[in-house]
Amino acid sequence: MKAFLERHQSRVLGSLSGFDRMLFRGTLRSISYEEGARRFLGAQGILLKDFTAFAQACTQDLVAHAERVAAEACRPYLYRKSSRERKEDVAREIAERDGVREGLICVLYVVEPCMTFEVYRSRAKKELELVSRERKCRFYYFYYLDREFGLMHVRVQSWFPFEVQVCLNGRSYLACQLDREGIGYERRRNCFTFIEDLPRAQALLSQLDRRAWAKTLAVFAGRVNPLLETRLRGVFPHYWSLRQSEVATDVLFRDPAALDAVYPRLWQHGMCHFSPKDILGFLGKRRPAAAAGEVTSHVIRRPEGLRLKHESEQNSIKLYNKEGSVLRVETTINNPRWFRVLGRSTRKANAPLAWRPMRLGVSDTARRAEVSLGANARYLDALAVVGEETPSHRILDSVSQPVKKDGRRYRPLRPVSPEEAAVFEAVLRGEHHLHGFSNRQIRAQLFPQDGAEPARDRKRSAFLSRRLRLLRAHRLIRKVPGRSLYRLTPKGHRVMTTALLFRRSDLRLLLSKKAA
Repeated sequence: MKAFLERHQSRVLGSLSGFDRMLFRGTLRSISYEEGARRFLGAQGILLKDFTAFAQACTQDLVAHAERVAAEACRPYLYRKSSRERKEDVAREIAERDGVREGLICVLYVVEPCMTFEVYRSRAKKELELVSRERKCRFYYFYYLDREFGLMHVRVQSWFPFEVQVCLNGRSYLACQLDREGIGYERRRNCFTFIEDLPRAQALLSQLDRRAWAKTLAVFAGRVNPLLETRLRGVFPHYWSLRQSEVATDVLFRDPAALDAVYPRLWQHGMCHFSPKDILGFLGKRRPAAAAGEVTSHVIRRPEGLRLKHESEQNSIKLYNKEGSVLRVETTINNPRWFRVLGRSTRKANAPLAWRPMRLGVSDTARRAEVSLGANARYLDALAVVGEETPSHRILDSVSQPVKKDGRRYRPLRPVSPEEAAVFEAVLRGEHHLHGFSNRQIRAQLFPQDGAEPARDRKRSAFLSRRLRLLRAHRLIRKVPGRSLYRLTPKGHRVMTTALLFRRSDLRLLLSKKAA
């Protein structure tokens, strides 16, 4: 991200990175599966034939609680016909209409699909069985203007096992913190176009990364589900998981004209030049070839402009302009097991630290933020060369002359030649932005079909070693100290990308631009 900000430093005010939308789910795990539910009913002395009556009594208590909460706060209690309706927009309209500044806005309820239990008689076993089934029931949405988190909602399932969902927004949280500290800002919908103290705002937003979420979310669950203190007393507390997270990096441009001057070229470059392997590399896949799902990229026109979205296996990176002057890159994670976290196994005592699949649980929230911010930064750095005002010849001329390093003379590069272009393409692949690259990796990319022949492999390795020394002499790459790895430099990214764009340019397009 540093390269992108330096590239556009005359146009931008700064950047802000952190959680945007956070969707938590609370599950009473001890009663969320068939055997656990049977054990709970047995401990309560409830026969399977009486399960339906018990579940209905629980539902009646929960519904009565929702009605009472709305009535005591003198807030609307409304039924919504469609589950597809944007209930957040309804809550915003009610808050603006009634001038709500804090507390409950409204309680909305709608019929939606859910997983619950039913009792049926097994003909084979000739006994009653409790089975998990998908059905529909009422879900209650409690919308709040919270003192700490701003606009948020808590959703509770009205039928056994009473799953809870909490949806928060990092930008709303930040607005509340800025108000508390008296820091001026300009906010439009879900983004900030100006903040007086950006470093302090960044520090406040980063507090969400390492928050003790289980305690905070338990408070919200207790507000909407009175059964936790009555009929479900003794059940283990909720297991909280982060079902969906959006981590956004906002680059605040000085005005809409400054962003409009570069945004069309940014999304066009991302759509036309980022390959699936590049996208997987941005997302941190160390071995992109091992990814099972396909990678898709598409552009959608939104009210504020065009949005470019790259998606793979329920995870995505998006690029779009917000409120005229904010460029947002956003990583959304729905499938955290795609990534790795350093930790210990919970199933083995004294297990060693190891890189393990990231979990849905809130204990990996900090790592999820780290992974997402890294993806945003790599994506922005890959866009750093777009809209380069410096004429191409000035960029390429710098490597078209001989150079000396450590008393040795190195030949000039031929940036648009087929031989140089092949190496440039291999070095610029997305996965190398994260971990760097080695001689062996570049060799495997340039000669993927050949079998193993030691003599030939040694010759090719020596050839690539000379080529990498040449790139180092021209300061396009640098060596990682103590390791057989190389990393791309900002100059290298600029030179190689410019050379490849020039090589791929359509002559007719260039002539048409000249004529224009």
